[in-house]
Amino acid sequence: MSLPIGYPAPEEYQGYVGAYVQQAQTEDLIEGLTASYVFIMGMLQGLSEEQLLHRYAEGKWSIKEVMVHLMDAERIFAYRALRFARQDKTELPGFDENSFAVSSKADAREINSILAEYTAVRTATIELFKSFTGEDLTQTGTASGLTLSVRALGFVTLGHEVHHLKIIRERYLAQSQEPAH
Repeated sequence: MSLPIGYPAPEEYQGYVGAYVQQAQTEDLIEGLTASYVFIMGMLQGLSEEQLLHRYAEGKWSIKEVMVHLMDAERIFAYRALRFARQDKTELPGFDENSFAVSSKADAREINSILAEYTAVRTATIELFKSFTGEDLTQTGTASGLTLSVRALGFVTLGHEVHHLKIIRERYLAQSQEPAH
């Protein structure tokens, strides 16, 4: 049984990712990732195709695109964590999330396919973080011009997801559940 992965110290992250770390309000990263997974699976399984394709404004992503974005970002954050844990000091570049979203063709996919992929990605992320030692979690590296610890990247992953879940609830589902006039 692995020890809980507690909240990162402020010196373990910098810049805009601090907002994501702050949203990952959990005493244990693995429990937080698991709880978020369970919540998302329950929320999305009950949505209609119309709701999954809804965009709350022109140029905004659909819920399917948001989900694929979350998986893309989680994979990138996990890759960065792996590189840093293995003490690779190569500075890692950022990525263009909008280009990724357009290229994903998420809206053409079946939700069951997206959820199956989400399950695989989340399982891999959890197992990766469970494999890290205390020393691994404190290793740092630079990505997108920011210095971060492995532990902070785990909390960025969770906080980024929490951020997008709030947007889905407030801007997508609240609008799609309003009565027609």
